[in-house]
Amino acid sequence: MKKTITFLFLLLIQLVAFACPVCQRNQPKVLRGIVHGSGPDSNWDYVSIWITIIISVIALCLSIKWLIKPGEKNSDHIKYSILN
Repeated sequence: MKKTITFLFLLLIQLVAFACPVCQRNQPKVLRGIVHGSGPDSNWDYVSIWITIIISVIALCLSIKWLIKPGEKNSDHIKYSILN
């Protein structure tokens, strides 16, 4: 587990460290070194990104919750055919 976390951390550092100078110059101060390409065109870009992040986090939390405790108590549910 430590090796995986270390690898992902080093990979993230590499992505930030090797951002091209043109992309860094075109990005706003908050996003420098993180993203490539042209910067956001307007504030609506930030709104759409945050909405997407919020929806993704909600979906992740709900999927983890339902994986851990699905809540199916019906005796003829398909999972009982596997468990029995």
